[in-house]
Amino acid sequence: MALLTCNDLTLGYDGHPVLSGLSFSVQTGDYLCVVGENGSGKTTLMKTILGLKKPLSGKIAFGEELRHNEIGYLPQQTAAQKDFPATVQEIVLSGCQARAGRRPFYSREEKMLARKNLEEMDLVPLAKRCFRELSGGQQQRVLLARALCATRKLLVLDEPVAGLDPHATAEMYALIRRLNREEGITVIMISHDLGVAVQEASHILHVGERVFFGTKEEYLASEMAGHFLSVKGGASA
Repeated sequence: MALLTCNDLTLGYDGHPVLSGLSFSVQTGDYLCVVGENGSGKTTLMKTILGLKKPLSGKIAFGEELRHNEIGYLPQQTAAQKDFPATVQEIVLSGCQARAGRRPFYSREEKMLARKNLEEMDLVPLAKRCFRELSGGQQQRVLLARALCATRKLLVLDEPVAGLDPHATAEMYALIRRLNREEGITVIMISHDLGVAVQEASHILHVGERVFFGTKEEYLASEMAGHFLSVKGGASA
């Protein structure tokens, strides 16, 4: 059974649709990249999957093995978030909040989980540092460790390399690739970089005036991919 299924979704704001007729499914272990022009509805879709917005119509269904609070989310950072006055350890541990529920404290198991994810993201030497003192790449690794405290099933990533330098970008993509391919964590990632999407993803969801959903290979063979890749290539030439 699919981990996540979207059936005939219409998404929008204040009753005005920005994306309609959207149907796709995500299987365990998939790496789905969501691509499209600015304003095409990518972020609205992400918020709807996370339960932060309701669809105007249609339905999102979760598989039996995935509860709604078992989604790890790495949002695009705002200037205020980058300047957040908390330690690395505190931010990573806050990813266990859904597990803690109404408890006013974190359990020993939750603290051990946070420590494990600090180690996995190579952040232990920075654990006591203030988040706002870190580089952009370090901050994104902290937020990825935080997302991993919420889940080992599904990561939802919104432009995870936005604003990063080339070295930090390559490092972040390598981390996401390892989590998906070696640890079997399902990934849904919004990306503005179509070239990277077709390198990294197993499946592509291209939204806009037209919608495509399928495997990377099917997408590369499609007329839609040919058009957009040629436009991107021409723009960067």
